[in-house]
Amino acid sequence: MSKFEVIPLRAFADNYVWTLRDSGRAAVVDPGDARPVLEYLEAQKLELVAILNTHHHADHVGGNAGLLGRWKAPVYGPRDERIHEVTHRLGEGERFTLPHFNIEFEVLEIPGHTRSHIAFYGGGMLFCGDTLFAAGCGRLFEGTPQQMHDSLSRLMRLPDGTRVYCGHEYTLANIRFAKAADPGNVALLDLEERAKQQRERGLPTLPSTIGQEKATNPFVRVREPTVISSANRYAGKALNDPVSVLAAIREWKNSF
Repeated sequence: MSKFEVIPLRAFADNYVWTLRDSGRAAVVDPGDARPVLEYLEAQKLELVAILNTHHHADHVGGNAGLLGRWKAPVYGPRDERIHEVTHRLGEGERFTLPHFNIEFEVLEIPGHTRSHIAFYGGGMLFCGDTLFAAGCGRLFEGTPQQMHDSLSRLMRLPDGTRVYCGHEYTLANIRFAKAADPGNVALLDLEERAKQQRERGLPTLPSTIGQEKATNPFVRVREPTVISSANRYAGKALNDPVSVLAAIREWKNSF
């Protein structure tokens, strides 16, 4: 594997375009806006060698065309015709080697936020778009609570040290809700303090890790008694399965 670093490029109010780069080339994940990517690559004299898309939302794919107008590069994405620029449509368990970087990625289908959402897992990294966030999960725009629960559960089976690169800087807002849903969680308070310090310094709170999410994310802690109790209070009834707990706290989070 060649030596590289992962750079967060800011887009819109809170998106990150994760950019894998070495001294001469770069690959980008979910470029919703071409402008910050073009500016960075041209300033750094980097050649774009690949685009990775996790799902079809415009704030994740809107920059594809602008980048492809400057460089000819393969676009890896889900089997979803709504992303017109994808050249390599991929599904569950398929693998590919990222051009130039020699990183093999496995594709994981993780529906819930959208019906065709995928993640890219390889090199100790997980690019998961808007399914899993630090201390949160995506809204259920096209999927079901069952799908989101299944998707999050399979991500939690990855090694604890896996670095989690989410699509948005939502961490502090997610922690505020997580403290309500999972009161008394000391790991959450520790995470909040670290995240505040990072944001005060103008730094991203990401990447997270799978281990951190197991300790702090209420949407993957739906079997914990405190989270179940909070969901029961919100729903006004006893919820006796993890999917119902997730559905309740996701609905609660929508209006939090």
